[in-house]
Amino acid sequence: MQYLTEPLQYEFFRNGLIAALIIGALCGLMGVYIVLRKMSYIGHGLSHSVFGGAVVSYLMGINFFIGAGLWGFLSALLINRAARKRGIGADAAIGIITTASFALGVALISKTRSFSRDFESALFGNILGVTPQDIMVMAAVALVVLIAVLVFYKQLLFSTFDPEIAPIYGVHSTWVETGFALALAATIVASLNVVGATLIAAAIVIPSTTARQLTDSFGRTMVLSTIIGALCGVAGMYGSYWFDIASGAAIVLFSAAVFVVVLTYASTRDRLKRRRAMAVPSSAAVVTSEIIEAPAAGTAD
Repeated sequence: MQYLTEPLQYEFFRNGLIAALIIGALCGLMGVYIVLRKMSYIGHGLSHSVFGGAVVSYLMGINFFIGAGLWGFLSALLINRAARKRGIGADAAIGIITTASFALGVALISKTRSFSRDFESALFGNILGVTPQDIMVMAAVALVVLIAVLVFYKQLLFSTFDPEIAPIYGVHSTWVETGFALALAATIVASLNVVGATLIAAAIVIPSTTARQLTDSFGRTMVLSTIIGALCGVAGMYGSYWFDIASGAAIVLFSAAVFVVVLTYASTRDRLKRRRAMAVPSSAAVVTSEIIEAPAAGTAD
């Protein structure tokens, strides 16, 4: 019990724990749509793009989170627009736009010769420096995203699984994609202080991929992914405290460990199902052969 209660006596740990819980759940929720759209790389790419926007906003004197959020939103829109062009895939669009944005940020830093603590936090995370105001922002973002997902559940479902058929059912794909880009940008900006730009992709992809190993239901996948993300955030925080390692890295490593365990369980479960399925026909064949042979024996008598 001491392992759970001792870290709670520190305010910075309590704030970090709440932040990890919120961001873990938020990334788990958004990750379901990212993985099912086969755009896992976009989380990694947008986090780097947001870093470029953060540098530009800092040099222009604009609020760090506002500038980074707007930059990420515009980057997501550009990716969606470019991906629709003939001969340009989503992965190519993500690679071009996001790496160019990140390179712009690096170039501006090297030009001005300034590297503030904010940028270091944006790159690698600084969850132990999270303030109550930061937590309020994270909670607000998570609440808005959750409400949007619940209200536009059908529209998001159609645009995720069958975007070409969606307009027939009255789903305006353009508006749905715009709203999704905004929600994703907000999620990444809110997550910067927790896991940093270098690890956001893992925080988004791993919980949803883990949840998909446990169920084929879309609704249950969303719930499980949210829960797994939240629990991994909390467990990672405790791991970072007791093993004295970076909190963002601890969260991702714990998430990866959970994925390996679940993947092993799912593989074993599927293997047993296949064996049972193969055993059923053989049993039926034995019964059938006995039935066929019985009349023949009677005739011989």
